[in-house]
Amino acid sequence: MRGLTIDELKIGDRACFEKIVSEDDVYSFAEITGDFNPLHVDEKKCKEVFRKRIAHGALIAGYLSACIGMYLPGPGTIYLSQNSKFNLPVYFGDTIKAEVEVLKIYKNENIVKLKTTCTNSKGHRVLTGEAFVMPPSIA
Repeated sequence: MRGLTIDELKIGDRACFEKIVSEDDVYSFAEITGDFNPLHVDEKKCKEVFRKRIAHGALIAGYLSACIGMYLPGPGTIYLSQNSKFNLPVYFGDTIKAEVEVLKIYKNENIVKLKTTCTNSKGHRVLTGEAFVMPPSIA
């Protein structure tokens, strides 16, 4: 199984990945990263800033990694960089749709620029940004 090569991609190509943010996901992410910020794990503390606990922004950005690594360009892709703006909080139980779209192709460098967006089930953009990736080469 391999992803699309630079020659197989075209501007406008898109892919998406959807996931429901669960409490288990947030706590697992906290365990893995060591980020136990009360906004993510303490119901009482987070009410001072948000109505309820929120997911880590980096967890939501990770959904983009799944989309890139599994769908577009897909397996074998090297994730080079990502800039992200976290527009809105993501709450436990939210369904997040991570989407990528090919914006520019640098054939000589084997690099692709992607538009990255995560939206919630209400259609609000919770994360926006851009990524640079290196699609797999022909073996």
